Amino acid sequence: MIPGVRAGFTGRVEGVEPGFDKGEALGQLEPAHREAVKRLGFEWEQLWRAEQVHGAEVAVVPSGGRERMAGGADGLVTGTPGVLLGIYVADCAAVFLADRRHGALGLVHSGRKGTGLGIVGRALALMGAEFGTDAGEVVAAISPCIRPPLYEVDIAGMIREQLREAGVPDGQVTDCGICTGAEVGRYYSYRVEKGKTGRMLALLGRVEGGADES
Repeated sequence: MIPGVRAGFTGRVEGVEPGFDKGEALGQLEPAHREAVKRLGFEWEQLWRAEQVHGAEVAVVPSGGRERMAGGADGLVTGTPGVLLGIYVADCAAVFLADRRHGALGLVHSGRKGTGLGIVGRALALMGAEFGTDAGEVVAAISPCIRPPLYEVDIAGMIREQLREAGVPDGQVTDCGICTGAEVGRYYSYRVEKGKTGRMLALLGRVEGGADES
């Protein structure tokens, strides 16, 4: 990929089980998520997250402020080394975007609504406007997410098509093919666990002066 780029995706955390709302879940998961950030070579204070309102807004970070939270956004892009992007998911897809030429990165929360609104294409367009990214130079990956027959919409299939339409070659797109709903022993699933569940954390960043690692 790109020198210094590091990506991660947490699974189900032992001892953190369904039965609480999102805020409680994230509080219980934070120690494990902090450790995942550390393993990638970052500090928790370098992590930027999106508010995630199931929309199609994409924010450029860092954007100032002290909260490291992009309000109203479901996608994040950056061209800054030392910035770690984070997206929480529990059936929705996290889409990883990496510009091999310019080093820009994007991480998108793409559920049914966001996918329908074309958030992946919007993230790529913003990367182009801000960092000169050409979609033909982007490598992309789709995280575990819920899939048919457990969900009536093929989110991953729609995302692959949107990446193709935006100009990302099929050979540069990786889809793990994993259905979160069918793998609740390994992942949290909002639908299967009826909303009382945890969250996986997708992470993407570029360390300063680091070696390539994926």
